[in-house]
Amino acid sequence: MSSDTSGWQRPTPEPSSFTRPFWDATRERRLLLQYCTVARKFQHYPRPVSIYTGRKTTEWREVAGTGKVYAFTVTYRAPPAFRGREPFVVATIELDEGVRLMSNIEGAAPDAIRIGSRVRLAWAPMEQGFNFPIFELVAGPA
Repeated sequence: MSSDTSGWQRPTPEPSSFTRPFWDATRERRLLLQYCTVARKFQHYPRPVSIYTGRKTTEWREVAGTGKVYAFTVTYRAPPAFRGREPFVVATIELDEGVRLMSNIEGAAPDAIRIGSRVRLAWAPMEQGFNFPIFELVAGPA
């Protein structure tokens, strides 16, 4: 089981002009991704232009936060900022919208996680009212 996160804080984000909508939405526990209106595809991480057109053809759209585990690793020896939380899972999550993002899977024993396991969005509180998107396993078949 992942370590208890009470009393531990992730570093506070410092939003830029093009990441601010993402981080501001986390205050309301909403996951926003950039969507290219020309290519009709989502992209992540936030950028000032579309990765598909190279132009400012993006808008922010809320997504469900459901997906599957694309890849993961279990960390037993953490860097200083994360010590005391071991073991923890760092995963690449492929959202149902087709983009991948790196996060943590919490609330499950590391040996319960499999490539393809279904996950859903959860939130880890941060300072200044931000929340960090984390994931938890969904019970049932992948």
